Order: sequence, then C-alpha cells, then structure tokens
Amino acid sequence: MPTSLVTGAAGFLGSHVAEALVKKGHRVIAMDDCSGGFRENVPEGARFVEGSVTDAERVDALFKEERIDIVYHLAAYAAEGLSHFIRRFNYTNNLIGSVNLINAAVRAETVHCFVFTSSIAVYGEGQLPLREDALPRPEDPYGISKLAVELDLEAAQKQFGINYVIFRPHNVYGERQNLFDPYRNVVGIFMRQALLGKEMTVFGDGRQTRAFSHHSQVCPIIAAAPERPEAFNRVFNVGAGTATSVLELAQAVSKAFGRETALRHLPARNEVKHAYSSQEQVRSVFGDLIREVPLEEGIAGMAAWARTVELRDPKPFAGVEVERGLPESWRALLQ
Repeated sequence: MPTSLVTGAAGFLGSHVAEALVKKGHRVIAMDDCSGGFRENVPEGARFVEGSVTDAERVDALFKEERIDIVYHLAAYAAEGLSHFIRRFNYTNNLIGSVNLINAAVRAETVHCFVFTSSIAVYGEGQLPLREDALPRPEDPYGISKLAVELDLEAAQKQFGINYVIFRPHNVYGERQNLFDPYRNVVGIFMRQALLGKEMTVFGDGRQTRAFSHHSQVCPIIAAAPERPEAFNRVFNVGAGTATSVLELAQAVSKAFGRETALRHLPARNEVKHAYSSQEQVRSVFGDLIREVPLEEGIAGMAAWARTVELRDPKPFAGVEVERGLPESWRALLQ
C-alpha cells in the first residue's frame, strides 16, 4: 500500500482524511503544526510529524526521510473573512506553504498524485450554481491564495508531469471541528455559543446562504481520489447541494441543543451573499461515494460530540496586520 502524507492531519478535515486512509491500509504520515488542530485528532496508526508547511527545510527533510507516494494537502488557515486583515499571513500559509510542498513533491519523483483541498471561495459572487468551468473571481485573499495554488498545480503538471486532483469543498462541519476559533466555521461558533448559553451572533440579516456539508460527504471522496485515474488533473466541487440560510442554521443548532437561543445581529461584513455549487462533475467520477446527510441529522451528531468537548476560551488571532475595517466583534478580541 502507498505511503501518504497528509498535511493538516491534526485539524478537522485532515484528521478525517487521515483516518480514512489508515482504514484503507495506507502508511500515513500526519503532518501538522497544531496551530489550529489538536494532537488527539490524529488517528491511531498514523505517524505524527509536528511541523509547518511554511518551513521549507522541514518539508524537504521529510521527503528525504520518507518515500512518499501521495500528498494530501489540507493544511490551511481557512478564515475567509479574516483574510482581508491578515494578508501576509494568509499568503505565507496558504500559498507559499503549498508551493513548498509542490516543490518537494516534484523533486522527490516518487509522488504520483497530489491531492489539494481548495475552496469554493475561488468563485466569488454570483454564477449560481457554482460550476467548475465558471470563471473564478475570488473576492478575498483566502480565495485568491487557493486559486493561485490551483494554477500552480496545473503549471507543475504540464512542466513536470505530476498528477493532481483539486477539490473545492464548502462550509464543511462535523465532529472534530475547532469550536474555539472565533473567526471561522459558523457551525462551531454557534455551537460554542449555545453551550455557553450566549446569544448566537449573526453578521447582517442572516439570509446569506451556504451549502453546509457534513464531513462524511467530503472526506471519503478526497481520500479515494488517487484510486481513480479519471479524476487526475481535474477540479471537483464536493459537498452538499442544498443551500441553507444562516438563520435556518441557527434554528437547527438551537433545536439540537433543545433550547431557544436568541440571536444578536452584527453589522454586515464584506462577504459573498449566496454560495452553493453544482455536483455534476463529482457525481460522474465518485458517484458511488456520494451520500446525503440532512442538515438536522448532521447537526445533531455534531452537537452530541460538542457536549463532550472541554470548553476553552476563543483564541484571538495574534497577528492582525490591518485593523482598518475590522468588524467590531473581532476587534474586541484584540483588547
């Protein structure tokens, strides 16, 4: 069986992908700097390597230590809204870190597939439902960095012949999600607020829509990508196909915790209003792995897990680079 490197393996998506690979019999190297994940998320049977993809020397050393056959790159700081205010950090982690991995994979000459988790943030506003052949128009530095990596992988394939598979997931939630990050993952933010008996904070009117996707709709497909040569050198949307408003999400979380939770509306921030994608391409290649998870079912399962998690205080981002226009609720975290 292959040796697979999974970056971000102590995080939410990465840990589920790593777990799926261990079950498949892969020899898994789980790399993470634990800045947003937790060591306990790494599955048994995986070799844990602490380190950041931004450390080019550490990445290069790892590829010299191990004969790596497949790279699953899921390490990223996916705070889309905050990325406007942490531009250098965003590009260093999400673009330069990715390039470090691509360079190492090309030089190794053993990697036969590079699987990259991008984002529907590359699409920007409009063009609904979002389709893979739509012209990308990212509206924030996070989406720009993800699109840049997609383009770099395409260029690397043409120049060096290294195969890739790109996935654009959207608003994935579920067990092991970081409940303590105040800037991203609205499902986790709502659940932490519900557990603490606090109001759920909603930016704007809450009528923004997203296709909230349970991790079981996404991670098995990502894990299976190198097994399907017909997926090579292609881009796939992956996740749920049903759009849900933030207000409807808040109601679902309240129901899962058996309480009525009050909402506190904050000033609207600069974000895409509606985002949901076409699933035609992923169904054509991974149709046997597609599953439907009703929102209430997925939220109920995550809520049951959240009740078992030791609550910690939200961890403010320590390196905001531009405070101009920073939402007041985030600015308060800096005090």
